[in-house]
Amino acid sequence: MQISARNQFKGTIVEIKKGAVNGIVKIDIGGGHVVSATISLDAIEQLALRVGKEAYAVIKATSVMVATD
Repeated sequence: MQISARNQFKGTIVEIKKGAVNGIVKIDIGGGHVVSATISLDAIEQLALRVGKEAYAVIKATSVMVATD
């Protein structure tokens, strides 16, 4: 598979929390960094995601906002 997104981080799934419709998948990408993504339960099943499996966090965004008080 090839993809246009340049921000790709390979890591290991460390946690999956399933909700009613979506799940939160956490991927340890090393260096003490964990990336989390909210994806559909269907996607979790189709990708056969499980804790301990290698996966990529692929980030493609037109903007990222950060705010403080």
